[in-house]
Amino acid sequence: MGKTLFDKIWDSHIVASRSGHPDAVYINTHFIHEVTSPQAFDGLRKRGVPVFRPAKTRATADHNVPTLDQHLPIKEALSRKQVEMLTANTAEFGVELYGLGHPYQGIVHVIGPELGITLPGMTIVCGDSHTSTHGAFGAVAFGIGTSEVEQVLATQCILQYKPKRMRITVNGQLKKGVVSKDIILYIISQITAAGGTGYFVEYAGEAIRSLSMEARMTICNMSIEMGARGGLIAPDDITFDYIKGREFAPKGEDWEKSLAYWKTLQTDADAVFDAELTFDAADIEPQITYGTNPGMGMGVTGNIPSLADIEEKEQLSFSKSLQYMDLQPGSQLLGKKVDYVFIGSCTNSRIEDLRMVAEFVKGKKKSDDVTVWIVPGSKQVEAQAIAEGIDKIFEAAGFQLRQPGCSACLAMNEDKIPAGKYCIATSNRNFEGRQGPNARTFLASPLTAAAAAITGKVADVRAMI
Repeated sequence: MGKTLFDKIWDSHIVASRSGHPDAVYINTHFIHEVTSPQAFDGLRKRGVPVFRPAKTRATADHNVPTLDQHLPIKEALSRKQVEMLTANTAEFGVELYGLGHPYQGIVHVIGPELGITLPGMTIVCGDSHTSTHGAFGAVAFGIGTSEVEQVLATQCILQYKPKRMRITVNGQLKKGVVSKDIILYIISQITAAGGTGYFVEYAGEAIRSLSMEARMTICNMSIEMGARGGLIAPDDITFDYIKGREFAPKGEDWEKSLAYWKTLQTDADAVFDAELTFDAADIEPQITYGTNPGMGMGVTGNIPSLADIEEKEQLSFSKSLQYMDLQPGSQLLGKKVDYVFIGSCTNSRIEDLRMVAEFVKGKKKSDDVTVWIVPGSKQVEAQAIAEGIDKIFEAAGFQLRQPGCSACLAMNEDKIPAGKYCIATSNRNFEGRQGPNARTFLASPLTAAAAAITGKVADVRAMI
């Protein structure tokens, strides 16, 4: 029987395997940031253990960093301490750090791909659930816990039970105004936030193959929001063209050897998945969430489900969610006033996202009562946006282009949404308090977020393009 792409990569990285026990899996690249690494480094220090392969570990500061005045000391005491500890720990253990002020600094899942560190066929881990982003390159990439961060630092291996395999195929072509964020929000709304639990997902089909690398990263990024261990897409010419020439990508003869290997990274025709799901791209319209988990989503013109539409065992949590959001069952979100628009995060902060928004808002002005934050995913994205004049388009529209960081994706830095306010965010999670205590979050694509910024309310971007 043939092998899935996941099987090919996983099996080739097994160092030791014993029935009934987790596999010992070799890790090609380990990304770390300031939030989940301090305890891991403390563990090494207490045991007198060095980082086994420092060159295989890359560090950056992203979660706690401010997105204004990054040349000044960080104001929040906890955030400042976290970043200072990362600086001290990486210096002590010989790990390369892209800290504040470094030209490569940025969100960990943005800088890996743009620097050519993320490559097909790799195993990649980070103490961050959205490590699944890197799977867009045909890599097995997944988030790990702090104790596992220590394990990888010490051994360059990790103990993991092999997950089941699922393939999600999206056939056909996307309609006007529908982008990759809408694809993944649609899938999660159909299978729920737990629909992928226990699986590693491979995405396939015409609609997926037609996407750019940055759009594919958005898909894989949110695999975790359906409960999956990770997601991946088989590499192809779009992948190879994106990687070629990047800072740490293979060069010369190494490039040719790597390319020959990468072209073998496809699921065999006779491979069998543990589960298969198929969707039609024609059924997808611009999406928006209404609740407090990413599975509570719908088309932007749809209606929030009524209580009768919800399974009895889910009705209590459904009602609690709508109460938090101050929304009514059966109502529409279309026309709902919003207070903030956040375009950024490891899901949608790349240069293509910024270009998409700039093209849409050029010549337009934001609504007077909406605050708009555009947060690039890295210093390189920021520099590119300025070089292309995108910053001027945003400035003319009344949008604030800030500096790189995780920003308002999560309430772990200075960029918080005030209590009771509604924010349309291009990030990946809408949990209670995710963007700040009692903040209310609608997840959507960069286009739908930009439409809300201009109109001041939830809008159907298809009527504006």
